Amino acid sequence: MPGTHTKFKAALVQMRTSLSVEKNIDDASKLIREAKGLGAQYIQTPEMTNIMEQGRDGLFAQLKEEERDDALAAFRQLARDLKVHLHLGSLAIKASEDKAVNRSFLIGPDGEVVVRYDKIHLFDVQLPGGESYRESNTYRPGEIAVTADLPWGRLGLTICYDLRFPALYRALASAGAHFLAVPAAFTKQTGEAHWHVLQRARAIETGSFVLAAAQGGHHENGRDTFGHSLIIDPWGKVLAEGGTDPQVVIAEIDAEEVAKVRARIPSLEHGRRFEVAGTVQERGHLHLVGKAS
Repeated sequence: MPGTHTKFKAALVQMRTSLSVEKNIDDASKLIREAKGLGAQYIQTPEMTNIMEQGRDGLFAQLKEEERDDALAAFRQLARDLKVHLHLGSLAIKASEDKAVNRSFLIGPDGEVVVRYDKIHLFDVQLPGGESYRESNTYRPGEIAVTADLPWGRLGLTICYDLRFPALYRALASAGAHFLAVPAAFTKQTGEAHWHVLQRARAIETGSFVLAAAQGGHHENGRDTFGHSLIIDPWGKVLAEGGTDPQVVIAEIDAEEVAKVRARIPSLEHGRRFEVAGTVQERGHLHLVGKAS
């Protein structure tokens, strides 16, 4: 990896997810079809593609288990119809009577689920101005980092708040990931301050492409998200960027650029053990799912 074919078009579907699962399926499907029409072979949607609801009662009234989820079924069929790799940034999926999972799905051109990834780092924060989020009250965290092989190279899957934990991205890159997916629903407040610099940092420090489909604008549930979906190359250059409205963001990717950048700055080979106040620290170990290089 990467194989013979290293160039492809990657598209990000930027959304403004509502409280209606049916509407969100329809909105996303139209943009996915638009992306296919532009030549995209890999299409990514943002975090919470199926519903944007913070209230537990409203959320669980619409949640279903994976095998019964209407959105997943619809998008599997769409991937099959369009013959694309469709990456659902995440869906809210019912895991038990009192917990959901924030789960990403990579669907192949045959409509089958290639891999699943449950968001590891949950967004439990109190922002200035009274804006507060407690994802752990509703969602169960994932425990396993995940990679998957695409025809053009290896993909490492993450979701939103994971972006603030660089050890995860280093582990994914060390496991052979050429592309790092960061579908998100960043708040407007944190996005304005940190979105671009964190995304570019993850690309630069791992020598990887970053693909980050985002939610953007004022949502039906009252939340404001930042938008600005980004495609970033391994040198940290922004190749394509969205605004705040629903849209398709697309760029051509050449996986060979990863090897070139990593050869120039081989930081992934230079990780060392070190001591802090007498305690030995080393790169955190993460279980990785996917074919070995």
